[in-house]
Amino acid sequence: MKLCLVRHAPVIAQAGLCYGTTDLAAHHAGTLAAAAAVSAAIEVPLPAGTTFVSSPLQRCAVLAKNIAALRPDLPACRYDANLAEMDFGAWEGVPWQAIARSEFDAWMADFSDGRAGRTGESTRLFMHRVGVAWDAWCASGSDALWVTHAGVMRAVSLLQRGVRFPENAAEWPSHPIAFGEWLVVEA
Repeated sequence: MKLCLVRHAPVIAQAGLCYGTTDLAAHHAGTLAAAAAVSAAIEVPLPAGTTFVSSPLQRCAVLAKNIAALRPDLPACRYDANLAEMDFGAWEGVPWQAIARSEFDAWMADFSDGRAGRTGESTRLFMHRVGVAWDAWCASGSDALWVTHAGVMRAVSLLQRGVRFPENAAEWPSHPIAFGEWLVVEA
């Protein structure tokens, strides 16, 4: 079974903004380029039972619609809130540089259970949410295409290795994931 994960295009916002669950639009040209690249890379014909799922946030939903337009052989896209980015609570819409270092350090010190932005999700809650989608995909026995976010892609890399939640911030994958990047993982 293969799971293709696609990250949305760059968002229309000031650089350095914290925008986990903030529903921002993505740049149109980047969205079209990502849709074209992914559409060309998806197998033809699709394996039987392939599913197509997107985060409901518009930066992903619009990309999913563009992929569907280029690949009408894909099944109808389903939207799943479990594929949305992490909720950063009070930090949403705030430039990362404006977040007090003491607040960020407090979250890092309790990375598993501390709530990002004091009112957002903990890493454990985020991993659980993504884990629900991962488990459903694993149980499906079918290939899937997910249009999602960098945080979800990093969470999937942990789940693929059997890590249900990281104990500390050092365990969180830190590799860069470009806008419009796609990768394939296998169960």
